[in-house]
Amino acid sequence: MEKGNDEVDKLKSRFVSAWHNVKYSWVLKSKTSFSRNSPVFVLGKCYHFKVEDEETPTDNSSFESADDEIVMGNVEAFRKDFASRVWLTYREDFPALLDSALTSDCGWGCTLRAGQMMLAQGLINHFLGRDWTWSETLSLQPLDSETWTSTAARKLVASLEATLQGDRPVARLPVPQPQGGGAEEADTHLREVYHRTVVSWFGDGPSAQLGMHRLVELGRTSGKRAGDWYGPAVVAHIIRRAVEEATESDLTGISVYVAQDCTVYSADVIDSHAPRPGGPPKLPGEALMDTRAVIILIPIRLGGEKINPDYFNFVKGILSLDYCIGIIGGKPKQAYYFVGFQDDSLIYMDPHYCQSFVDVSTSDFPLQSYHCPSPKKMPFNKMDPSCTIGFYSRTVEDYNRISTELAKILKPSAKEKYPAFTFVNGHGRDYELAGPMEKREWPFIRDSRRLGATAGDFVLL
Repeated sequence: MEKGNDEVDKLKSRFVSAWHNVKYSWVLKSKTSFSRNSPVFVLGKCYHFKVEDEETPTDNSSFESADDEIVMGNVEAFRKDFASRVWLTYREDFPALLDSALTSDCGWGCTLRAGQMMLAQGLINHFLGRDWTWSETLSLQPLDSETWTSTAARKLVASLEATLQGDRPVARLPVPQPQGGGAEEADTHLREVYHRTVVSWFGDGPSAQLGMHRLVELGRTSGKRAGDWYGPAVVAHIIRRAVEEATESDLTGISVYVAQDCTVYSADVIDSHAPRPGGPPKLPGEALMDTRAVIILIPIRLGGEKINPDYFNFVKGILSLDYCIGIIGGKPKQAYYFVGFQDDSLIYMDPHYCQSFVDVSTSDFPLQSYHCPSPKKMPFNKMDPSCTIGFYSRTVEDYNRISTELAKILKPSAKEKYPAFTFVNGHGRDYELAGPMEKREWPFIRDSRRLGATAGDFVLL
């Protein structure tokens, strides 16, 4: 009887996966328009576009503006920067998640994916630096709607046929093509090794240190299972535990601090900078450091049911800082990873695309699906007020600079009577906040059954 129920669950999972593959791939991906007159900010970097004369020859760095004119300037640099960020999306056909028959996170895993992207950016900053860009970004193909639609249709047919036959479809991974040009310098090669290594930590398999399987397993502490929805605050704590319990030696040089009740306790962050036994890894071109870097995650709420417009400038200020690693946010029912802005629109990376499982255990697994060539924009006023902000601090000196600069941004204005979060000297325990961990581990969880409850989580589709 139990075996029969397992088979039914597996059959249901395959049909749901097939449907999600169409739902999250069969999407018209229109081009995003950018104004030629306003600067574009991406995680602390500023880019300016300009209109070229018709007589001026154009190249591949052209971009679509809001007025359908060809714009140049820093377009190529912007595209390389954006596309170099690690893009983590829905995946299908990976090994079943813990205590479930689910082989895909379509429809429920977008906040976890957004959290993975922010953590990946922190790791990129740590190992490669903020200025690093991937050499193959400009060769990435745009997300063409026709191509993706036909691919989704073929996958649906193959998946349904395999379901009827009782077999799961075998995904064929593209073979990476050899790169032309001369021999790479040792430092460049080492950076590419770190790039591939960071991506592999987020693979969709039980052995990946920061992958979906591991995050779902850690989510059980909050009473969540595979298929449940997660909020940005809960994801912050899951990320902290994933890094804390990681066995990869390269991850011993980094820790994650999660603010409690919108308060950053400076002594606790400084303690997090202390090295773990074994010491941090040697970074490319750097000597061994006697301190750990810290990723600081701050779950906050920028309003009630809707975002308070008074916080728009605050969000812009945060995304203008070079040590910001982005925001786990989104709009109601959908989580995104915010990385920048132009005027009154946020620029984000979207996890809501269903892609095939990639076996990252191979030494030459394809990297193309982990980088997004197409930025998206969303008006500030559509942003869900519940979010988690991230910062990267390499040393205690960095943290002192970060806290000083953020204090200026957080200073309440005439409109903003209360700051989004605060810095306080001392330890959290000094303020009698060290109660039982079970009660404090998941701060924004409330009973969603209560009328009018506004949990700090997204209700995902």
